[in-house]
Amino acid sequence: MCALDPAAAQDADARRMALYSVLGQVPEGKVVSYGQLAELAGLGRAARWVGRTLSQLPQDTRLPWHRVLGAGGRLSLALGTPSGDEQRARLRAEGVNVANNRVDMARHGWRPMEHSG
Repeated sequence: MCALDPAAAQDADARRMALYSVLGQVPEGKVVSYGQLAELAGLGRAARWVGRTLSQLPQDTRLPWHRVLGAGGRLSLALGTPSGDEQRARLRAEGVNVANNRVDMARHGWRPMEHSG
């Protein structure tokens, strides 16, 4: 695949748009894992790609990137870093409890089929 290949660029844009579309639907107070987000966006097992893509979001994005966590509810962004501290503050402001660097996925995990509408 050549980086200048228009079809490849279009495919990458389509993947990003699918990701952003699903991420934008994650409701306040709910969280989703990188892998779950990839699956919901129709991207298969692309958790690492999701993480990389989210790390490249513009500073002023309105997408709720802070609601995306590692497997098992683990916060991937380190405590004490600007992005890690911002993620924890935003989650707490939405009523999401963070304990031992984890979020209770049974309580706060987003299940779109149960929360649609």
